[in-house]
Amino acid sequence: MFHIDPSRASGVLEAILGPEFNGVIGADYWGAYRKYARLSGVRMQYCHAHLIREIRFLAEHHVQTLSRWAKRLLAALKALFDTLHRREKLTSPGFVRVMERHKKDFLSRMRGPPDHPSAQKLARRFRAKAAQDYFRFITEPQVEPTNNGTERAIRSVVIDRLIAQGTQGQHGMRWCERIWPILATCKKQGRNVFEFIHHCLLAHWNNTGYPALL
Repeated sequence: MFHIDPSRASGVLEAILGPEFNGVIGADYWGAYRKYARLSGVRMQYCHAHLIREIRFLAEHHVQTLSRWAKRLLAALKALFDTLHRREKLTSPGFVRVMERHKKDFLSRMRGPPDHPSAQKLARRFRAKAAQDYFRFITEPQVEPTNNGTERAIRSVVIDRLIAQGTQGQHGMRWCERIWPILATCKKQGRNVFEFIHHCLLAHWNNTGYPALL
């Protein structure tokens, strides 16, 4: 689902998902997501791709203590994802056991940061509830550790916005909000977009059942 809004505040999430949403939100560490999670109690899975990007930036810092600390964090995450990619070769209890060990190793390194503002800021994140919200995917297999799928889905939308410069009114925005999910979902399901829209029009004209995307 796509929604166009002039705001990126948490109120947009509450308006769409409601105050009692009981699913899992996969997102980066943007403040609006954190506020919505805090107010609604929703479960989060913060994106590891964004986290790795932040740590890599610190690993290239000229302050050697900060750089060495960040590189140790990256090594811990690499070990964790190496195990994730071997998931099918492990039993479910064995997978969780090894992943929990990697998680504990990462958190122990994260909670001993050097005396640098950037390190202290990142480490504070893992003293809070977010420490668990980065690792929900370990015990909930249906949850992805990154939001890469969403990033790929909105790529065409971002390109479209850059080329077309958006829409000129509410009707255009509502059209985009409806056609973008069709394009993204059909692509994900390997379905022909033209055929789907064709069948929708036939269903409308003949007053028959519409084809489903879900």
